[in-house]
Amino acid sequence: MTHQQNRFRSQFPYPRRRVIRYLMQRLTHLGFCLLTKLQISGEENLPSSGPLIVVANHFHFADTAAIIRAIPWPLDFLGGTQLVDAPPGLVWIPKLWGYYAVRRGSASRTALRAAKAVLAQNGVLAIFPEGGSWAPVLRPARPGTAYLAAETGSRLLPIGLDGVTELFPTLERGKRATVTIRIGPPFGPFQTKGRGHTRRQQLEKIGHEIMQHIAALLPPERRGVYASDPAIRAAAEAVAAYPYDDLN
Repeated sequence: MTHQQNRFRSQFPYPRRRVIRYLMQRLTHLGFCLLTKLQISGEENLPSSGPLIVVANHFHFADTAAIIRAIPWPLDFLGGTQLVDAPPGLVWIPKLWGYYAVRRGSASRTALRAAKAVLAQNGVLAIFPEGGSWAPVLRPARPGTAYLAAETGSRLLPIGLDGVTELFPTLERGKRATVTIRIGPPFGPFQTKGRGHTRRQQLEKIGHEIMQHIAALLPPERRGVYASDPAIRAAAEAVAAYPYDDLN
């Protein structure tokens, strides 16, 4: 093990919180079994080992639970410091799992170091590239996921989540919602060259490619700004602007 790997392991060990996460994962499996009609496809695309960045659309605060249900390995997440999309009574759940917090609308050096450390230990890191769940259609990626992918040379595993937004409304009607989790083939790795504007353009291109892989795993009406239908794209563009730049 190299000096850098030892330093990463001591600062940001992977995996961590093994007991509590195992129990929460078991409860998540039970919850999806009891409360949903769950359909998972593409499990043959799960690679045998990391490092790996899991990327998925983010339409609902329960999407995190869906990722935990679908992925068999220890998971670390990057997420917002303020969980603005979760009901106040449930914000303790992701905090109990433990995630690396990023201040919305800005960079977080500690979270980025932690993410790189997880991947340097051949770990699995989950990120919602859109950076929030303010709309039920696909939007462009924030730059962080592309940056991490290029910096670490990690492959990415795309996941399309559908039906999670209907989970609680359907339960209120006394029924179980159909939740579909589609796992796509891994892709990448990516590299960038140059600095400044040139590198930003490359990262933007990588971000769009990431979202296109996710879009391919969603129904056409959920593909948002990546839909082939101009009407769907136009409606999505009206809600695509990132709303958290001024959130402290």
